[in-house]
Amino acid sequence: MKVALLSPIVWRTPPRKYGPWEQVASNITEGLVEKGIDVTLFATGDSITKGKLEYIIEKPYGENPELDTKVCECLHISFMMERAEEFDIIHNNYDFLPLTYTRLIKTPMVTTIHGFSSPKIIPVYKKYNDVNNYVSISFSDRSSELNYIANIYNGINEKEFSFRENHGDYLLFFGRIHPEKGTHECIQIAKLAGMKLIISGFIQEEKYFKEKVEPFINDDDIVYFGNSGPEKRNELLGCALALLHPINFEEPFGLSIVESYFCGTPVIAFNRGSMPELVNVGKTGFLVKNINEAVESLKDIKNLNRKDCRLWAESKFTCSKMVDDYIEGYKKILKKK
Repeated sequence: MKVALLSPIVWRTPPRKYGPWEQVASNITEGLVEKGIDVTLFATGDSITKGKLEYIIEKPYGENPELDTKVCECLHISFMMERAEEFDIIHNNYDFLPLTYTRLIKTPMVTTIHGFSSPKIIPVYKKYNDVNNYVSISFSDRSSELNYIANIYNGINEKEFSFRENHGDYLLFFGRIHPEKGTHECIQIAKLAGMKLIISGFIQEEKYFKEKVEPFINDDDIVYFGNSGPEKRNELLGCALALLHPINFEEPFGLSIVESYFCGTPVIAFNRGSMPELVNVGKTGFLVKNINEAVESLKDIKNLNRKDCRLWAESKFTCSKMVDDYIEGYKKILKKK
């Protein structure tokens, strides 16, 4: 089986720091290679893989503001599609634009829907319902208008995360700094609880950071660590008492939650989107409705067994399980060909 894996080119695959779609694309690629599958990764030229790397865009446009986003996307996607006949299956991790090629090529395509940036993009997915194979990353993020072949949770390479039985006394926000992710709410929770909060993440919305986050940073009880890479991420997650995840949108998945579990750190999340699928209430954390409930739940967080967090993650969110599920999906599609 020869697989073409199409990754985004906003960031490197895997990302140096932030880049969840690129991270998942990397996890799938490397997991397939480990299982003996012939994989060609289409990503930026500085990407790292044990598979074959093909590229036309040398550096990610997220790191190079002089690059035109649409031009890069068109060159990248067309570069792969023009070689479609070389592969048995194409695995698209780059949203809806590659769908527009599916009636022009013979190679079947699997599209992992990493979330809908807006309901306005659903008509594109809907148009190609009959010639594509859609995979959701949570049941909560499915559209009733689309046909899915599977739900496959994002998987993490557990070897990159160290389980820590002993933890620190701080709370952690880890993710992009944006109103959707609730950075300001984390500050409020920490203040009400009288606890230290460490913030680590990519500043996606500068105005929000300047108005709602930066004024509270004092290098004492509210600390900003910047956008952390893998090594620092492992340390921050593992040493935290709890990861705070007070989201303000219907999040399709939460990589930081699963990463936190592998370190043994429980999660307190607002009960929205995929959170009921990720949080095993009373075992790996708590689901809450608001800031006050989050503060209350902190009283019980120390009673949770951190080993349960790791075991829960190992049972549902490993890279190996995710890749096995995708291989099963590929085989079903190729049988229909």
